[in-house]
Amino acid sequence: MSSTLETRERRTGWLLLAPALILLALVYAYPIARSLWLSLFNQNLGTELQPVFTGLDNYVRMSGDGRFWQSILNTSVFTVASVLIELVIGMGIALVLNQSFPGRGAIRTIAILPWALPTALIGTTWAWIFNDQAGIVNDILLRLGLIETGINWLGNPLPALLSVIVADVWKTTPFISILLLAGLQSIPGDLYEAHAIDGASPWQSFRQITLPLLMPQILVATLFRFAQAFGIFDLIQVMTSGGPGGATETVSIYIYATVMRYLDFGYGAALVVVTFVVLVLVMAIAAFFLSKVRAATGDR
Repeated sequence: MSSTLETRERRTGWLLLAPALILLALVYAYPIARSLWLSLFNQNLGTELQPVFTGLDNYVRMSGDGRFWQSILNTSVFTVASVLIELVIGMGIALVLNQSFPGRGAIRTIAILPWALPTALIGTTWAWIFNDQAGIVNDILLRLGLIETGINWLGNPLPALLSVIVADVWKTTPFISILLLAGLQSIPGDLYEAHAIDGASPWQSFRQITLPLLMPQILVATLFRFAQAFGIFDLIQVMTSGGPGGATETVSIYIYATVMRYLDFGYGAALVVVTFVVLVLVMAIAAFFLSKVRAATGDR
């Protein structure tokens, strides 16, 4: 009887979800299918108006495209560095905001503001902060005597990459902290009290209670942030436009340049398809580990 009722409820749930799932399939499936089809053609409006079927030539061209592989490297470095830093800082902020202190509600509201602000506005602000002539960073370093002349943060490869990572960390760390804070509030306080009675230190409680029970939220936050960071466009476009010399050019910026500047729609579509496949594979692996962690912690 219970099995029949559960089957009926599940069928009703899928029936209610069907319209939304169909709409999502149409919204996402058509662009993906269109990009896959277009990637099999040579369609460059700068040289010819009519598309010419070339099969897998665009993908063969991609294998020898040094600029594409450099953009992949830039994107990977940016993604790994920003996500790891955001997780560490976000965890610290979440642990602080989970404590009871006067004005906690106001501080929580203020902490989320960087994530809520428009990315283009944040990019413009950080570009000014790292400006080599009138930027705050150089001004502070000069006043402290740490440098003798201003550093051209956005005009040199390594400083430019570090600058966009700092800007992204400042913007998106609140997103991580809010997700982790929600997970922290779901952990019963009795566990910490019992652990403290057994003589455990705060670090031991964090390592043996907080971290294992918070792992599903950590993996979810990592999954979301990886997808967002790998597809970063607006922040870097505003700050450096992929420069200097392609040092901060991500895959999204390279695709934008290929399609909008060079009008090479066929090759741009191939770049989109490959980027999509990489994201799907990574997210599938992350989802697999997430399901394993949830099963291990009893989170259903």
